[in-house]
Amino acid sequence: MATSDTRVTIEGRTLKLTSLDRVIYPETGTTKADVLAYYAAVAEAMLPHVRHRPATRKRWVDGVGTLEKPGQVFFQKNLDASTPEWVERVEIQHSDHVNTYPLVNEAATLAWLAQISSLEIHVPQWRVGRAGKPKRPDRLVLDLDPGPGVGLPECAEVARLARSILKDIGLDPLPVTSGSKGIHLYSALDGTQTSDQISAVAHELARALEADHPDLVVSDMKKSKREGRVLVDWSQNSGAKTTVAPYSLRGRSRPMVAAPRTWRELDSPTLAHLDHQEVVRRVAKRGDLLVPLEAAYTDDDEEDDRLATYRSMRDARRTPEPVPESVPPPSDERRFVIQEHHARRLHYDVRLERDGVLVSWAVPKGPPDDPAVNRLAVPTEDHPIEYLDFEGTIPAGEYGAGDMTIWDAGTYELEKWRDGEEVIATLHGRRGSHRYALIRTGERAPAGVAGPGRAQWIMHLMDEGPARRPAAEPRLERRSGRRVLGGSGRGAGAAGGGAGGGSGPSSSTASLAPMLATAGSVADIAEPEQWAFEMKWDGIRALAHLDCGSLALRSRNGIDLTPAYPELAVLADLIDESVRDAGPVVLDGEIVALDESGRPDFGLLQRRMGLTKPREIAAMVSAVPVRVMLFDVLLAGGEDAAGLDYAARRELLAALVTDQSPVHVPPAFDGDLDDALTTSRELDLEGVMAKRRDSLYRAGRRSSAWIKLKHVRAQSVVVGGWRPGSGRRADGIGSLLVGVPQGRGLAYAGKVGSGFSERELDRLRDRLRALETSRSPFTDIPSVDARDAVWLRPELVGEVAFTEWTGTGRLRHPVWRGWRDDVDPAAIERE
Repeated sequence: MATSDTRVTIEGRTLKLTSLDRVIYPETGTTKADVLAYYAAVAEAMLPHVRHRPATRKRWVDGVGTLEKPGQVFFQKNLDASTPEWVERVEIQHSDHVNTYPLVNEAATLAWLAQISSLEIHVPQWRVGRAGKPKRPDRLVLDLDPGPGVGLPECAEVARLARSILKDIGLDPLPVTSGSKGIHLYSALDGTQTSDQISAVAHELARALEADHPDLVVSDMKKSKREGRVLVDWSQNSGAKTTVAPYSLRGRSRPMVAAPRTWRELDSPTLAHLDHQEVVRRVAKRGDLLVPLEAAYTDDDEEDDRLATYRSMRDARRTPEPVPESVPPPSDERRFVIQEHHARRLHYDVRLERDGVLVSWAVPKGPPDDPAVNRLAVPTEDHPIEYLDFEGTIPAGEYGAGDMTIWDAGTYELEKWRDGEEVIATLHGRRGSHRYALIRTGERAPAGVAGPGRAQWIMHLMDEGPARRPAAEPRLERRSGRRVLGGSGRGAGAAGGGAGGGSGPSSSTASLAPMLATAGSVADIAEPEQWAFEMKWDGIRALAHLDCGSLALRSRNGIDLTPAYPELAVLADLIDESVRDAGPVVLDGEIVALDESGRPDFGLLQRRMGLTKPREIAAMVSAVPVRVMLFDVLLAGGEDAAGLDYAARRELLAALVTDQSPVHVPPAFDGDLDDALTTSRELDLEGVMAKRRDSLYRAGRRSSAWIKLKHVRAQSVVVGGWRPGSGRRADGIGSLLVGVPQGRGLAYAGKVGSGFSERELDRLRDRLRALETSRSPFTDIPSVDARDAVWLRPELVGEVAFTEWTGTGRLRHPVWRGWRDDVDPAAIERE
């Protein structure tokens, strides 16, 4: 396979493959090209075991990493907007939400998953039918998971014991070494029982094994009971659970596979997990060892005929309407027709092709032509595909008697389809292109309307105008070879700025606060081409205010940073003179300290933070110089730039500022998201900032139009107490107790004891003494952590690095990074 970006066609599907030489498994040097080649080689064997099953994915975009530094993994259920249109999908209703899952029904979909580094594919034990509804489970699975002190040999022994019981109840299990730790046993079912019933059978089997072999088997999930024993995990038969699919790669240090095995292999003393190369050779030689399961996957209990209702209401001998005997297989086409129907009452029938039929609604007053006016829409029975071009007269006495003509027809682009709830689509027809939403209201249709008694929907014309802009949008003009704002005749506008006299920022600009990003993952970046990507700088956020030749730097919580960083005063001289003289300028950026290799070092920057004495500051300017990385503009010459979109603001910023140390305007990354993340990691930066190209600057607001993607997770926390240490720290601070604001107190996030130097801990005691109080600021701190604690008023903010949030809301493996005097405690949110 090629090792550069390429475009391929797989069974008629076109797919762009990128970064093929990226190493996914560093320990073995296995690249993305190798991963793609593996899934192509096993597709024929693997697809029967994942087809028509909603797929949950685990993605390692930057590779699995190493044991010492694992790669970041994204657990993804929902599809995003960048998913190729041809990927089959299904919407599954959960207790309080709906998820859209891919169906891995063809080799091209498998390749697409590999392209986006979805190494692991997890599926339930049930499939969806043609209408997208979950069917009863067609296989039972037992996950044999070794606890501490046991391994594959013990799992194989339990597998043989379980096989004996399963055979007694008429099931013949097939083994799969999981590629992680244990063994999976699959048994084919006849589809007559529910997931709850199968779970009960599996649970009882696990209990029986535990009762007969208490020293070897445990059926309880509690980790405390698993030492030296094998857990028989029966819970994966629940309708809500998934299991890693047979033939799926695993996100381990090496490219291991959930590999089908023979019972003879399980008897071998050298039994071991298999990697991808071994599995490819086995499939080529032996084929699929799980073929016996495929009999359970056949559709001997096919869905109810979706045209049964339509046929029951029509007599093919008396009506010119098409009355086919069966539903054709679903196609990839998305066609629509709107028919003007002069029946007992004039109405319009809106029909969208889906799953081999035309899903239909009767709209009495016709499709709306004004976004302010909604139209009643009543769902009717599914119609045959042949109705796409039907026109004619339905005879009197027949259902729907009257003249029917085609009012509009064409194709549609689908945005959302939630069966029985909501459809959003853009219809491209003879009458132009229009974006509609069909939404169920939950009410009943009025009597006399086609389909009486059916649930009532509305048909809504979505607002099709361009994104709103301020009424008098600033424009860019040329002056002296530079671009500046001009011609709008407005003041500071949305950004709240304006010209002001005196030194420092005017009062109208001093109140400005920076726009804030939300923490996210790659899965949140729908339609990557609509986003720009910048490197994320690990420093202190600052707004630079220039007014009447004077510069002021303010932190995100309004603290004046100007005296602390005197070397940045040169910024005033690097702004386009004509713009600077026209009125206030406000720029957004990050103050950073660079290490010897030129990379931002937040720990180094800590040496500059909090200094107030001029002599100390002057000494540190040469010892730890800082720079400012500018990335946005709010005001330019008194004109509002916040109302411009991202692309226009970036162009304006580049024209306004001369890039000259210590002032820099790093360019937005020219490439795709994968490449941006790779570049950021190679440069050892904190991560990537993703910004929508059409986003405005929302001063002082947190917005999902900006998303921060971090390689190392970090969290701002409020310090609410400390606990004494032991050993060398016995007379001082051992750990800080930290939390995140919630309601009237702090939600406890855990204790942080690493990342401090002894010198820092000595100075820390003096800093915290003035904040000591008798009351705990935490709402939920456990008594074990509250014991011997010294409580503090929640006024100080720090930052910690950590691996993940636990299920109880605690930081796992937190490490102190430093103080954040620039952050207001009340503004902190859990990321």
